[in-house]
Amino acid sequence: QVQLVESGGGLVQAGGSLRLSCAASGRTFSNYYAMGWFRQAPGKEREFVAALTHSGDSTIYADSVKGRFTISRNNAKNAVYLQMNSLKPDDTAVYYCAATWELLSTTETRFHYWGQGTQVTVSS
Repeated sequence: QVQLVESGGGLVQAGGSLRLSCAASGRTFSNYYAMGWFRQAPGKEREFVAALTHSGDSTIYADSVKGRFTISRNNAKNAVYLQMNSLKPDDTAVYYCAATWELLSTTETRFHYWGQGTQVTVSS
């Protein structure tokens, strides 16, 4: 079992930056889990944002955030991060951290554990 808790969301102006954190507890974090970030905007389906392997050596991003967002992890601290730069109003959403047993995935249904989410609001 893995517990995930997101933090770092908030209100920011367009063009600004935020860094989201996801603290993991439970089973040995680095040995098992690839990690991902998803987001859900009001009235929309939850969508994939970024993911990385358990070692952190491979990453994948949604086209909408490529070049602006960076996913990373610190296995010693059982943490995953999402650095978000050049934020746009379209990035406004609840951001979720998720863990999967698979090597790497962008598919929501392949993630086995989820956090409660953190709100990110980007004003124009």
